Amino acid sequence: MQVLNMRFAYQKVAIESKEILIEGKEILSMSLYDITFVGHMCYDEITPFQGETKVSPGSAVLCGAMVAARIGKKVAAVVKMSPQDEAINTPMKENGIDVYLIPSKETTYSKVIHPVADVDVRRLILEKSAGIIKFDEMPEIKTRFMHLAGISDTEFDMDLILKLKKRGYNLSADMQSFVRQVNPVTKEITFGDVPAKREIARLLDKVKMDIVEAKVLTGTDDLEKAAIIFESWGCTEIVITQAEGVLARVNGKSYYEKFSNSSNIGRTGRGDTTFAAYLSRRMDHDPESSLKFAAALASIKMESPGPFSGTLEDVLQRMKERY
Repeated sequence: MQVLNMRFAYQKVAIESKEILIEGKEILSMSLYDITFVGHMCYDEITPFQGETKVSPGSAVLCGAMVAARIGKKVAAVVKMSPQDEAINTPMKENGIDVYLIPSKETTYSKVIHPVADVDVRRLILEKSAGIIKFDEMPEIKTRFMHLAGISDTEFDMDLILKLKKRGYNLSADMQSFVRQVNPVTKEITFGDVPAKREIARLLDKVKMDIVEAKVLTGTDDLEKAAIIFESWGCTEIVITQAEGVLARVNGKSYYEKFSNSSNIGRTGRGDTTFAAYLSRRMDHDPESSLKFAAALASIKMESPGPFSGTLEDVLQRMKERY
């Protein structure tokens, strides 16, 4: 484990699967990662429609990092949380993910309530938050891609985005990190427009959102029209999910694939999983085949609760059978 206490003091850094102790030095990763996921680790309390409430470790970081690792990518996760809950990072570590922990007083706790059968209708409550991730808390990781995988507007601000971009990262973000806005009193999450959305779009190399977030930001729930509007703000690669499937808009061209899941028991994390699969595959494949891969993998994930637990071979077989 790497624990970041600001940026100095006694720290551990993974180097070729070994840990060394660096005394009084700024954290620097000596390994080149394919993807680094940044955000909160959290507890998800999920209540399905007419189902039993269950609590388990969650977050966009967990869902995304597990996808990339299980299909063979070298992955880092920078997570802000309470060190006393560090055990919930064990599944990531067991899958070869290097975890850099930014300490916070508390770990984020999220409630997801499905009041009706439609899995896209959800009531969201953020009971606790680990707080905004500050730039000077970030390790200087060497990575091909960095993805800001937040679940609400309590994780990232413009200062972080601007400085990460200035550092030279190929940067992507989940727009739910800005659209999902937490009421400071009730802790209820509502969806609201983002005044800095055009500036954010210009800074991002890729972006992920779902159809609800897309409509809030662009005013339309037509997937392609929403993607074109976001593209006009300066981002050249946009991925948007909805219940039936996923659209990618890349350099002025649109692609669409349907999901092929037989159930929605694992719906939570659908978008995070889809985008992580797309981003991982996109490193060495074209947009069209990457989107097929992402749709196939997310479909497998939605058929069981929790993060994706399949293999690359499972995904390739689903593609062969259904895509």
